[in-house]
Amino acid sequence: MMNRRTLIKAMAAAGVATPLLSSMTGCATSRTQANPAVAGKPRVVVIGGGFGGATAAKYLKRFDNNIDVTLVEKKESYWTCPGSNWYLAGLVDSKKIIQNYDSLKNKHGVRVIHDTVTGITAGNKEVQLANGDVLGYDKLIVSPGIDFKYEEIEGYSAEVAKKLPHGYKAGVQTELLYKQMREMKQGGTFVIAPPGNPYRCPPGPYERISMVAEYFKKNNPTAKIICLDQKNKFSKQGLFKEGWKALYGDMIEVVIGVDGGKVTKVDADTMTVYSDYGTIKADVINVIPNQKAGKLAFSAGLTDKSGWCPVNQETFESKIHPAVYVIGDASIAGKMPKSGHSASSQARMCAAGIVASIHNTAMPRPKNANTCYSLVGENYGISVAAVYEMQDGNIGKVAGAGGVSPTGATAAYRKTEANYARGWYTSIAADIWQS
Repeated sequence: MMNRRTLIKAMAAAGVATPLLSSMTGCATSRTQANPAVAGKPRVVVIGGGFGGATAAKYLKRFDNNIDVTLVEKKESYWTCPGSNWYLAGLVDSKKIIQNYDSLKNKHGVRVIHDTVTGITAGNKEVQLANGDVLGYDKLIVSPGIDFKYEEIEGYSAEVAKKLPHGYKAGVQTELLYKQMREMKQGGTFVIAPPGNPYRCPPGPYERISMVAEYFKKNNPTAKIICLDQKNKFSKQGLFKEGWKALYGDMIEVVIGVDGGKVTKVDADTMTVYSDYGTIKADVINVIPNQKAGKLAFSAGLTDKSGWCPVNQETFESKIHPAVYVIGDASIAGKMPKSGHSASSQARMCAAGIVASIHNTAMPRPKNANTCYSLVGENYGISVAAVYEMQDGNIGKVAGAGGVSPTGATAAYRKTEANYARGWYTSIAADIWQS
């Protein structure tokens, strides 16, 4: 894996730590721009302050502090999706998984603007903000995250999600699901409907099942969890099922797609879920719709027919708009899963590529990584890890690098992995938002 120190060394070897070229001083200016060009300072605007955007902003400044970096994120604090399932189980306080941008501003010199992007004019290299300001850029990084295909489930919508939460954008939705779990009657039924591929965090819905069961085991032991899954298999399936059997007995029932698991309709008024498997009356309904790139990606014309953003997978530059880079969940990134760790890894390589482009030097050889820990119980962790490199123009897995937790492991092994999971979160959050 290419860690921070290795990447910096690689960039130094490629010559990207040298002073900026004088040819970069001729940036276009506009009297309406809130960040007018300064001689010798290329401007990079980063949209989105999650795992991808915040990492990109920080590492651009670390690789070359002479770059003028502006991060646009509408929220003043960021509630991470990783860790949000742990919060549902009552294993962490919400303060543990809410990050802010103080370090980026005060330690790294990133200009942080809390506002909504209303438009991107790629031809003029401008970003429009809701407050009326216009940001000019030489390079633009967009990390817009995901949006939902609500329309694919009859009876479901963004409005209905206020009663039947998806909880897949952490924050208000997470708090709503947290509250509903605790108000559910004893012996009640919790129905979860995971999305179809591709979607953010492949093991996420199944860690959620685990954490809901963790809470119910302690507080509502006769409750039932029914997973209606449109897919026929899912990430770490054998490991999750092994853990569920060991920890929760028959509390969890999984119905896969071939057995009628695809949810076709929900009725929020009667709390009813419809599928080919049958009609189920539930006390809590957690529908996670199929997904697509975030709304901004569509309005900026960065998506293709797949609903995601095609990019040069070496640099993450958009295949549609030059000088615009798309990282994180919204991008089409070969074999890399859509995850927080993937987004952060992509952000580092994207930042390295931009700095190399600014200096007209060779791009460091791309090397990305993903590590995904999941808690099945408070002291029961499982994981998957992989390393990625370019293979025939696309990101592919490096054979023999990484791996998956073994089945049949001891309780001590699972507890160690649970501790690693917490350590992973603490480490990556500190690196992105705190250090």
